Amino acid sequence: AAGVPADSEYLEHARAAGVLLKQSAALFTEITKIPVIGVTGTRGKSTVSAMIHHVLQFVSGESVIYGGNVRGVSNLQLLNQVKEDSLAVFELDSWQLQGFGWAEISPQIAVFTNFMEDHLNYYTRGGKNKEEAMDLYFRDKANIFKYQEESGVFITTPEVFERAKSLPGISLGQEVVLADASVIPEDCLLATPGEHNRLNAALAYEALKSVSLTEEEIFAGLASFPGVEGRLQLVKTVDNVRIYNDNNATEPNATIAGLQALDLGNKNIVLICGGADKQVDIALLVSAIEEHCKGVITIPGSGTDKLASRLPAAIATENLTQAFEEARLAAESGDIILFSPAFASFSQYNNEYERNDEFMSLIEKI
Repeated sequence: AAGVPADSEYLEHARAAGVLLKQSAALFTEITKIPVIGVTGTRGKSTVSAMIHHVLQFVSGESVIYGGNVRGVSNLQLLNQVKEDSLAVFELDSWQLQGFGWAEISPQIAVFTNFMEDHLNYYTRGGKNKEEAMDLYFRDKANIFKYQEESGVFITTPEVFERAKSLPGISLGQEVVLADASVIPEDCLLATPGEHNRLNAALAYEALKSVSLTEEEIFAGLASFPGVEGRLQLVKTVDNVRIYNDNNATEPNATIAGLQALDLGNKNIVLICGGADKQVDIALLVSAIEEHCKGVITIPGSGTDKLASRLPAAIATENLTQAFEEARLAAESGDIILFSPAFASFSQYNNEYERNDEFMSLIEKI
């Protein structure tokens, strides 16, 4: 199950008893042996994998297998969709990539979007410091390219590639493609705003080129991509106030990217944020909020407690319903209400999907 520590005593008992450890995404790949485009990264993996999947379906006109870290999808149930000529797109988080490490396999095409601080609450277990934790986090992510054959393709950014080269035991004999946002023409319309989404589109473009799609097909598909729920999603405009759902911004860098994408210099954002701390530094988040926001409304959590001492003008609320009411009172014509938590959901919710659904239901009631 996701989030179980790799050194869990239960896993140790399984290893000692000779029981194989499997994660469902890796097991799907092992069983089917079909080509898989795998996408990981601290941020952007959902958007990039959704872009790739959308364009493949747009071009082929047929259903393309889509799994991994996808809500409501059982990876083993996807076995029923496999045909001889199937291709799969998998969004892979660090937990699922532990399973690829156990199996010593990697997707044929690997996309690694970026690498930032995240999940330090998990990786610092056992008294590890931040540097050790980040190393463990990257090693899990690295399973997406570590076991690729020479026929494989590894698509990433120069920053990730520099770190990848330093890993011991990595040969990188596969084709390596370094993505650059400039491959996306300025006149290529994207549903999601921000320079970071042009880089996401560039990563998707390189992956789609590697499966022999033409530029014309790729750009037409990207122009029709509707965006992903909970990722800078413009849900509704009410009284000339735009309401964006960025629920899946579960760490500070994601919220910073959203603020930079939406603020056109007039500091008209009312931000709803807060939640459970992931032991990630919030200094840059505080600076971005001060630069881009006219108001901040918080929901409870250990991360919110850290933020409150740095943002004394923030309005604290007891729950998301209250926070949304306060945001609507604060927002004037021409403003933006942005729900971008910057922290994990488990202070008040079982998972981020539950938090997403509550926010969407609040908007629907308007």
